[in-house]
Amino acid sequence: MPTGANSPRDDVALDVSAATASAPEPATGRRRSRLRLNSSMIIGACLVVLILGLALVSFVWTPYGPSEIDPVARLRAGSPAHPFGTDRFGRDTLTWVMYGARITLMVGVVAVGIALLIGTPIGIVSAIFAKQPWGMWIDAVIMRANDILLAFPALLLAIIFAAVYSPGTGPAMVAVGIAAIPGFARVARSGTLQVLGSEYVRAARASNRRIPAIAVVHVLPNIAGMVIVQASVAFAISVLAEAGLSFLGLGTQAPVPSWGRMLQESQQFLSTHPELALWPGLFIALAVLGFNLLGDGLRDRFDPKMDARGA
Repeated sequence: MPTGANSPRDDVALDVSAATASAPEPATGRRRSRLRLNSSMIIGACLVVLILGLALVSFVWTPYGPSEIDPVARLRAGSPAHPFGTDRFGRDTLTWVMYGARITLMVGVVAVGIALLIGTPIGIVSAIFAKQPWGMWIDAVIMRANDILLAFPALLLAIIFAAVYSPGTGPAMVAVGIAAIPGFARVARSGTLQVLGSEYVRAARASNRRIPAIAVVHVLPNIAGMVIVQASVAFAISVLAEAGLSFLGLGTQAPVPSWGRMLQESQQFLSTHPELALWPGLFIALAVLGFNLLGDGLRDRFDPKMDARGA
């Protein structure tokens, strides 16, 4: 046997050793990727729990009443009696922040609920028709109508509702919800098309199972992850939309506390008392960041290609 060179058996051993040494790397990459997405979900969930906690606690306890006025303590900085200070009327800012969290979450839940309950069935029905030779034109009509609705932002819809009705929390919730319908319809249609092309759905159709049963048994459970992610992102958009509408006077009206109205009322004191805008702006940012991080984490969690990307 030669002594100055590796034998074929040695070469095979070296190749096996190299393969064995490099094998853990993809697993390590997947673990790091999962760690990143878990961190995103944890941070987002903690911020969402913070906002939810403020809203729930406000039903049981607040430092002061939302309409309680102390003229002597107006425009005070943070103190043990008023941790976040007071506004121009002497109202406690912390109390208004807590009540504002309640209004923000209520608008988000109702708006996202409207969009989810209307947009998801529209997307599923559109995808089902798209798979039928005789129904492609129905799918085209539905999606073109969806595109037209996409051209109407929440602000424009809120202005229309304010002209027909009166500005308030109710019209703002409906406007934000209608504006979010196209996003849910597109996501549901895309997911449904993928599910309808799978083997188990073809087997169900071959066994003469009806389309509505396929939609309930096979489609809805498989697109639930995509819809949940869209709901989380839509919730963040709803928080911004509600604050913007209230800031413009088209959302929550006085004397109901709202983060957007707090920002609007603090404009004239930005140079002398910037903390009046700091607290509502900070909690709006935390709410939007929390729901966005939660949505990103859920998207990566439900993405079937996550392991491939982590490798």
